Amino acid sequence: MASNLPIPLPPRTPTPPPDDPPSAPGNSSRLDAQDKDSLSPLVDSFPPQRGSLNTADPNRLSPTRASFTLSPSDNVPQNSQGDNGSAGPFNFKTTTMAKSPVVKSNIGQRRGHKYKHSSISHQIFLEPPPRAPLALPNSLPIPTFKECRASMSKDQKTRFWWSVCHMFVAAYTLWSAHGSLAMTALSHLILFDSLGALLCVSVDVLSNFEVWKRSSVRQPFGLERAEVLAGFAMCVLLLFMGMDLISHNLQHFLESSGHEPHHSHAHERVSVGSVDVTALLAISSTLISAIGLKNHGRIGKAMRFGYIESLPSVLSNPSHFLTLSCSTLLLLLPLVSVRLYNWLDVLLSSTISISMCVIGVRLVKTLGSMLLMSYSGPGVKDVIRDIEADPCVFGVDDARFWQVHYGLCMANLKLRVSGSEENLIRLRERISSLIRNRLGGGYGSGGQRWEVSLQFTIEKS
Repeated sequence: MASNLPIPLPPRTPTPPPDDPPSAPGNSSRLDAQDKDSLSPLVDSFPPQRGSLNTADPNRLSPTRASFTLSPSDNVPQNSQGDNGSAGPFNFKTTTMAKSPVVKSNIGQRRGHKYKHSSISHQIFLEPPPRAPLALPNSLPIPTFKECRASMSKDQKTRFWWSVCHMFVAAYTLWSAHGSLAMTALSHLILFDSLGALLCVSVDVLSNFEVWKRSSVRQPFGLERAEVLAGFAMCVLLLFMGMDLISHNLQHFLESSGHEPHHSHAHERVSVGSVDVTALLAISSTLISAIGLKNHGRIGKAMRFGYIESLPSVLSNPSHFLTLSCSTLLLLLPLVSVRLYNWLDVLLSSTISISMCVIGVRLVKTLGSMLLMSYSGPGVKDVIRDIEADPCVFGVDDARFWQVHYGLCMANLKLRVSGSEENLIRLRERISSLIRNRLGGGYGSGGQRWEVSLQFTIEKS
């Protein structure tokens, strides 16, 4: 039975509709009568083009001619445009823009910054507590040279001009040395004293402004640390001047031992029995600067020498002691013979140069530690030992002592203690008084001011 079934025909390829729409029902017979090869590229059976698209025209595809639009001469009825939707390949319609403002849509945008304002999230996102404004200003204006000169009082101007005169005394001492090594060393000492006097006047003038002592965010301790930096530079200069004098003495020793000198050193001395005016002038200028300007006063407090600490206030300062002793010995040198004068001159110059190096090294170490925010003074171990000996103290966990500038030191201690609240308050006062009396010299002595902060960890007894 399977052989009697008819073989199914393959599906027929659909024929595309003609370009011209059917105009009458009678055209259906003509479409049915079309040949099966009507769409073949080998048969010239395509419908003729409209009159406006002439195939014989060579410029029909020119971009300068509108050959893609239909002209009014085409045989297309007016109502066909409405049927097909457009008379050309493109349908461009005129659109009028709205003059009203465009409403912004919030669709697809993040609104997370508004969540905390909703009523649901009031218990989740809490407002931070208001902060009190900082008690310290961010920065304070630094005075210029013109402002400093305008703020100087009459006393400050007098002290300034005296420091300039002190420099001229140092220059005159160097000029009148006449090859004397001791007088040359004395001129270096007077130069160091005159620079210290000028620094004292500058500090006094800068203290007229608020930025010098008031703390700010940029300068937590004011500008007083600038004085420490200037003093450190002066101490380095003193150390180099002492080394220069030592090299000069060695050169003089080699020349006197038979080597040919590079230049002659004619050592002229003051006549026997006369007074050396230069040495007398050095003594008077040093005393005026030490008493009137408090020259090297802060440096003397920062650097203590046990050998001269018991002397009067002027002589207890190592810089003043060295200058005054050298000037006094130079006053006595004209009373000795010429041969002894040469030996004493070299010996005095060597002693002064070595003393300058020793003082310079000591000052550089002290002021350098001050710049590094540390305390190099004595008595720290004794203070900690006395604190540990208190019956309320179990131990000292941490102890930091550091010096900010000449007038301010700080002590931070962390202790393990036990006892009642009254005993702890009494212990806090006792430790603060112990540090101020042992390290600062006590109130009214003119020593450094100590700020003590204590942290107690209470142990269960």
